[in-house]
Amino acid sequence: MPAVTVSDITVLPRVHQPDPAVAHERAVRSVTSAPSGYEGEGFPVRRAFAGVDLRDLDPFIHMDQMGEVEYAPGEPKGTPWHPHRGFETVTYMLDGIMEHQDSTGGGGVISNGDTQWMTAGSGLLHIEAPPEHLVVSGGLFHGVQLWVNLPKAQKWAAPRYQDIRGGDSALLSTADGGALIRVIAGSVDGHDGPGSTHTPITLVHATVSPSAELVLPWQPDYNALVYVLAGQGTVGAEHRPIRKGQLAVFGPGDTIRTAAAATQPQAEPSLDVLVLGGRPIREPVAMAGPFVMNTRAEVIQAFEDFQAGKLGTIPAVHGAPTELRESN
Repeated sequence: MPAVTVSDITVLPRVHQPDPAVAHERAVRSVTSAPSGYEGEGFPVRRAFAGVDLRDLDPFIHMDQMGEVEYAPGEPKGTPWHPHRGFETVTYMLDGIMEHQDSTGGGGVISNGDTQWMTAGSGLLHIEAPPEHLVVSGGLFHGVQLWVNLPKAQKWAAPRYQDIRGGDSALLSTADGGALIRVIAGSVDGHDGPGSTHTPITLVHATVSPSAELVLPWQPDYNALVYVLAGQGTVGAEHRPIRKGQLAVFGPGDTIRTAAAATQPQAEPSLDVLVLGGRPIREPVAMAGPFVMNTRAEVIQAFEDFQAGKLGTIPAVHGAPTELRESN
């Protein structure tokens, strides 16, 4: 799980430890296990938010951990062309390469540690697939896709992309150097990530060394979630056990605590977690398939618009994105 690493964590800015005398540490409301399934043309996923009330997730809608899977030559798979409307997709690649294209001409290539932020907004057609050379060779594939809701006033925003390179993330360390923190969006202890969001959120990927603790100041008006990508440890002051493929939902407060177990699985030497939260939108949610709207009528309209070709058309030629073609 390379994502972005550093040779000397001691040179990074340190996150200040919250003062326990005044900090309000968030208690753990629930820990749930993500069921496994398949997406697109058949790549394996863990449904990170399955069984969690949308009111606890708001402003998030859905999250898949894609892989981790080692493909043999000819096995890598993606998704066919499909529509989106009413929300944003955030694709974070830890291992492997993914190409994105859409019916507006947008898209790009992301690989280890990169993030692509796609605002579907008013609607488009979209495809995600490994590049041809990776299909031929096979290889490791591991990533996360998060769906972030848009408020009613912004569901009809024009589609847009942000390609965030791994090296653009704000890199921080805990006070004792026991955890590497990558801020992809939002702010942690005054350090801003590069992601620009319609809906205010914070998204962090942290690697916590065995026996180390990650204590983060967290915006009180945001919700707070911790999802384990790899390894095992505990969450909250109550030290509730948590492991790979599990999600912790926290209650109110201004501090989040996660700790790595002293002993980790042989193939996963550290605890890797996504820490995410955002300001709840608190609007009605009506969703079906690739559409996230406010009412059932708007979802039906989205399906009708898709069938009528109003969300765009698949390009007649949809080879590799320009930047990949030019590099060959």
